[in-house]
Amino acid sequence: MKQSDIFRDNAENCLHLAERAEGQPAFKRYQRMAEAWTALAEEQDWLDGEIPPVAARKPQRRPAA
Repeated sequence: MKQSDIFRDNAENCLHLAERAEGQPAFKRYQRMAEAWTALAEEQDWLDGEIPPVAARKPQRRPAA
């Protein structure tokens, strides 16, 4: 199993804990933990060369003055 898959499993576990959390502070804490594990998984994919370092960006339109 890839390291990034383990990180994604951890994120999923945090989301399950968030669903069962009692109270808003615990819910938010588990949500932030899931986001952090997901970010680690994406970074690990980058380190492993599975995704490009910078996603292609669309040119932004400037609003008319």
